[in-house]
Amino acid sequence: MILKSDYLVVLFLCFSIQITCQIPNGYYDSAENLADDKLKYELNQIIDNHIEFDYTDSDTDVWDILKETDRDLNNSDNVILIYSGISVNASQEYNNANGWSREHIWTKSRGDFGISIGVGTDVHALRPLDNTTNSIRSNRCFNNCTTCEDIKDKWGNTTGSKKDANDWSFEPRDEVKGDIARMIFYMTVRYEGLDDYPNLELTQTMLPQGNKEPLQGVLTTLLEWNRNDPVDAWEENRNDIIYYSYQHNRNSFIDFPGLSEHL
Repeated sequence: MILKSDYLVVLFLCFSIQITCQIPNGYYDSAENLADDKLKYELNQIIDNHIEFDYTDSDTDVWDILKETDRDLNNSDNVILIYSGISVNASQEYNNANGWSREHIWTKSRGDFGISIGVGTDVHALRPLDNTTNSIRSNRCFNNCTTCEDIKDKWGNTTGSKKDANDWSFEPRDEVKGDIARMIFYMTVRYEGLDDYPNLELTQTMLPQGNKEPLQGVLTTLLEWNRNDPVDAWEENRNDIIYYSYQHNRNSFIDFPGLSEHL
């Protein structure tokens, strides 16, 4: 458990040293000295009212933003797919299922929000992937598999991600487990039911495929993934691009991963 005092120390260090955080001065000031429900509410107030983009549009849309946030640093023409780490041509987009697709990390059926502007187009929780892996993930909860089955992408590559043969669960490759957790945590704070969007919450329950409640799990597993897979430069850069160039809000759990202990 991260204590409130520990959170304040981390906050102070990030503001003072400014190593790679790139957090604007004063951005989290109103959340200082808060914890638990009060902290969660204040974080919501800080990150809500962000600029929203359409899922698909002739102007800047989710496709365009993902080409920048998830760009392959070794090949600027490509994007990196979240569940495999494979680099593919960014300009193809969907291309009649021959290109890449867009993964709602918080599955859009968990809350039944679809691709509606706002909760359904929030790029903090959207990532590139191939459509075959997208179909396999479906709306499975995130959890460590017991009876594991390797997932292959549309091109036959083993992705490193797995699904459970018996439980309705999905385990991403180790390199992005923390990334997944922090995107899920972001969604639970940004979408609190205080506006026209659903109140997204975490659960310890393994949800069946047909359940459309605004719930996602498995909580203890996500907390474990957050602890074991620390924030890296890729996530920090992605967070900065979304904040400075597009939505103008931040994923607080990338800035301060220990906040997850207060959910």
